Amino acid sequence: MTLYTTTVVTPPKPSRVWAKIGESTLYAIGLPIVLLVLWGVWATLAPAKFFPGPLTILEAFVDTWVGPRFVTDVLPSLGRLALAIILSVVIGIAAGTLIGLVRWLRELLEPLLEFFRAIPPPVLIPVFVALMGVTDSMKVIVIVFGSMWPVLLNTIEGVRATDSVMTETARSYSLTPAQRLFELTLPAASPRIMAGVRQTLSVALIMMVISEMFYSSSGLGYQIAFFQRNYLIAEMWSGILLLGLIGVLLAAIFSFVERRVLRWYHGIKEVERA
Repeated sequence: MTLYTTTVVTPPKPSRVWAKIGESTLYAIGLPIVLLVLWGVWATLAPAKFFPGPLTILEAFVDTWVGPRFVTDVLPSLGRLALAIILSVVIGIAAGTLIGLVRWLRELLEPLLEFFRAIPPPVLIPVFVALMGVTDSMKVIVIVFGSMWPVLLNTIEGVRATDSVMTETARSYSLTPAQRLFELTLPAASPRIMAGVRQTLSVALIMMVISEMFYSSSGLGYQIAFFQRNYLIAEMWSGILLLGLIGVLLAAIFSFVERRVLRWYHGIKEVERA
């Protein structure tokens, strides 16, 4: 028995689909193009050392990151980021589900969770360095510790908010605990879980940069700090541009996954709006 099923929605006409895609594309690229034009005009009329024009930054981007530095600094950073995101999501969902289901465990751990959530993760970097040394494992753990909280807390709240009527219905049909977990509890909590994952992606990217700015001699964060300390302003901005592109890529991947994981949820919303 499946308590959450895919809702069948009548697909819109192709013309409306293409019109919506065109409108979304216009909004997505229109404002950045306008801002780049304004930035270029302003940099030409009032040149400033610390705010070079877009063409200067683009040239520095190609010279800096299209080459050996991409392999030695960017790829290792992306590898640590990907591993940390996977660990954050897995740990957050697993621990959040357990804590959300077991009431006494939730009441026991709630003060501890609030305590650690209130601590800014960057201040613990010296602690992790003292315990583990300057290693890739330390950087991954720093990212995980800082970014798992949105998934963990959203999973706890999503599991707790599972409809009690549906829970009793599942018990009356003699569903096993595993069936109730995977066919009721997790699907019901999935919208909140995905909201937590969205926040985790941005926090993980921030923590990746911070973990590499201190006690490190390589990585994207280190290179940006190195350029800033040596007044290589265009190169510094090119690193910031690369971070923004990585953020856009993460958002696109998340949107792709979310549409498939929450297909049933978006189907219900479409029916409600119809």
